[in-house]
Amino acid sequence: MKPSEQLKEHLQHYQRMKPLIAIKEYFMIAVCTIPYALSVNQILVPHTVVGGGLTGLCEIIYFATGTAVPIWLSTLVINLALLIAAAFTIGWRYCIRTVYGVFWLSVWLKLVPIASEPIVSDPFMGVVLGGLCVGSFLGIVFLNNGSTGGTDIIAMIVNKYHHLPMGRVLMTCDICIIICAYFLPEIHQSDNGIEKILFGLCYTFMSSTAVDWVMNRMRQSVQFFIISKKYNEIAEAIMTQVPRGVTLLEAQGGYSKEPTKVITCIARQHESAKIFRLVRSIDPDAFVSQSKVRGVFGQGFDSIKDKA
Repeated sequence: MKPSEQLKEHLQHYQRMKPLIAIKEYFMIAVCTIPYALSVNQILVPHTVVGGGLTGLCEIIYFATGTAVPIWLSTLVINLALLIAAAFTIGWRYCIRTVYGVFWLSVWLKLVPIASEPIVSDPFMGVVLGGLCVGSFLGIVFLNNGSTGGTDIIAMIVNKYHHLPMGRVLMTCDICIIICAYFLPEIHQSDNGIEKILFGLCYTFMSSTAVDWVMNRMRQSVQFFIISKKYNEIAEAIMTQVPRGVTLLEAQGGYSKEPTKVITCIARQHESAKIFRLVRSIDPDAFVSQSKVRGVFGQGFDSIKDKA
């Protein structure tokens, strides 16, 4: 089979696999919202700690109404209101998977009972473990093109019309929500009210750090420069077996003065070992340079967008 035919066959196989990939992504979004609900209902609420984001706001409503308005209900209602606003400002395309994520988060918040005693007795260890757990699984949700809505929607709307960095908007929302929690009788009348606010800030910091770590780990990209006399065979192997696109650059040997071509390729970190194996199997004497790249945007990687 010719290399071009192999590439065409691979592209057809990818098109056949797209429905299965979508099913896998929707499954991961549904499953990875479970730890979020566990953290809120089994750690934060029993410790009377309010985290950042929309869930923190819903906790405030829950405590302020004497537990009359459940967290799952306010999460669902407020998110739907934000999504309607987002549909007219950002577009319906963003909302589809967000509605799905919000639905499952609300379902798990309803099904997971609020514990009378927290599953982690020490409040500091609870917010640290809860924040790391929530952030890690939210990172997986984001990697599967999902979202749980909340203050992310507010940040995107503000960013579109006022060009403020999304990170700054999210941080402002989180800090305002956590500070407002201090005025709850359950917090400011307790002996450790300030500590509870600090615990909320710690929880938010740990979850944000975990989200960044997971996403950066999985999205880390590398760039290859490969010099070999068998550049055609290596290029076709990378395109059909990894598969990643390659570019052939015109070059000239500094010593031999002979014209040659250099293969350049950008891939995910976890694809590096496969590329090295392919190059070694085709040309053990090839010269390979690998370096990390900070961000890659375009087909096969992240979507091109304005940086916040």
